[in-house]
Amino acid sequence: MSVYERHTLSNGLRVLTAPLPHAQSVACYIMLAAGSRYEDAQNRGIAHFAEHMFFKGTEKRPTARDLSMEVDKIGGEFNAFTSKEYTGYYIRCAGEQRDTALDVLVDMLRNSKFDPEELEREKGVIIEEMNMYVDTPRDYVSSVYEELLFGSNPLGWETLGTKETIKAASRQTFLDYLGHWYTPQRMVVGVSGMVGDDLLPTLEGLLGDMSGNGFGKPAPAQVERSAGPKVHVHHKDSDQANVCLGVPSYPIDHPDRYALQLLGTVLGTGMSSRLFLEVRERRGLAYYVYAFNASFTDAGTLFSQAGVDLHRAEEAVDVIAKEFRMLAEEPVPAEELEKARALAKGRFVLQTESPNGLIMFGLRREVLEGRAAEPTELLAGLDAVTADDVLRVAQDVIAGEGMRLAVIGPFDDASKFEALL
Repeated sequence: MSVYERHTLSNGLRVLTAPLPHAQSVACYIMLAAGSRYEDAQNRGIAHFAEHMFFKGTEKRPTARDLSMEVDKIGGEFNAFTSKEYTGYYIRCAGEQRDTALDVLVDMLRNSKFDPEELEREKGVIIEEMNMYVDTPRDYVSSVYEELLFGSNPLGWETLGTKETIKAASRQTFLDYLGHWYTPQRMVVGVSGMVGDDLLPTLEGLLGDMSGNGFGKPAPAQVERSAGPKVHVHHKDSDQANVCLGVPSYPIDHPDRYALQLLGTVLGTGMSSRLFLEVRERRGLAYYVYAFNASFTDAGTLFSQAGVDLHRAEEAVDVIAKEFRMLAEEPVPAEELEKARALAKGRFVLQTESPNGLIMFGLRREVLEGRAAEPTELLAGLDAVTADDVLRVAQDVIAGEGMRLAVIGPFDDASKFEALL
């Protein structure tokens, strides 16, 4: 039996629902196939900046306070997020308040004022967000790594943009970007939990007259190819070194996506993963360490991140690199693979048990791949992975090309790290 129901409004805008009979709440989302990789050199950061400005007031609800009061009055939770390939806006509230939630979301996305005074004020907020981000090495090291991997391609750019592009943004910058990408073909409404009656007529009334084609694609991904290792050291006086080490992997729709997911799970998910046991438990090199595979529509990367002892940073990098290589050299033992499989499936089941987690899983797939996979499809995909699959994928992605390493700490010399890889 299908968890998701897919509908289309008269203008081609997709609606994805996931009714949960036991739920008392509803999660209402509007998600778009538009993120920071859809920018160019002149408007970098506009996808995220627009997300901020949508909360600043519409003709009907003129101020940020008016919008937030409306959501508070229905006891709702109200937020948004911007990634490289998609942007989402949501309100979660009691099921009977669904129509108010949808009205507020659509009003924001269709009727925001982008008031020039408000715009200038918000520039200061975004620049402080940037300062906070760059001052937090645990967060910033992934940006240093992505730039190393993707270079000057928009996938390698920081989602927040640059101080120069943010300061230069005008009302027209927003209108141009939104006019190009915020169109029915790129937009999916997601409603999960207590979905209720008459949803489609309600949405047809709110969104059915939207127009614009929204065709076109961002610049294709380009991984900075490398015969040997590539290291970038970002000098920062700190009490800890933050490292991010990884390799290029597969796009989101690759046939080996589930083998790759289990490879990442064995390497660095949970307190029984190889990296946690070796880096933290056995050697005391780090408080946090994990590994993860991040896939985009046309590229991907398997990487590990850790915050490590400054004086033993080289040892930590050496240990992490060896754990990567070991996966490409020998099969994962049966017992360890079964543990990883159970962990990956269990985490997924926990995630999709709530209206929010369930609709997020479906929306990501619908927006990026054009179809929402059923949860059973993912579980079956994980079940089908063998130790041979994991070894084959590890040999392809880990042994295939040089490793990339980003380091933030009080270091000036990259060569000592290069030698370890």
